[in-house]
Amino acid sequence: MTKAELVEVVAAQSRLTKKAAAEVLDIVFSNIGKAVKKDSRFSYPGFGTWSLRSRKARKIRNPQTNEMMKLKASKTVGFRPAKELKQTL
Repeated sequence: MTKAELVEVVAAQSRLTKKAAAEVLDIVFSNIGKAVKKDSRFSYPGFGTWSLRSRKARKIRNPQTNEMMKLKASKTVGFRPAKELKQTL
């Protein structure tokens, strides 16, 4: 599903305009991102949890040159689905 498809579904089910539904979704996802950054996690019961994860520094290979390179440690966001969501799949 794309963002445009999600906007259409939300607009139809909530009787909002597509523009208003898009604004609501942008606000929701923006705040999820802020929550993960601030608190290191965001949980939505019955759906899942987004959490901040740390990746260690590691060596990688450049596929074009076969040269080994060092990749710095970084942070990423992970998602763990809730039990209820897993059961529906």
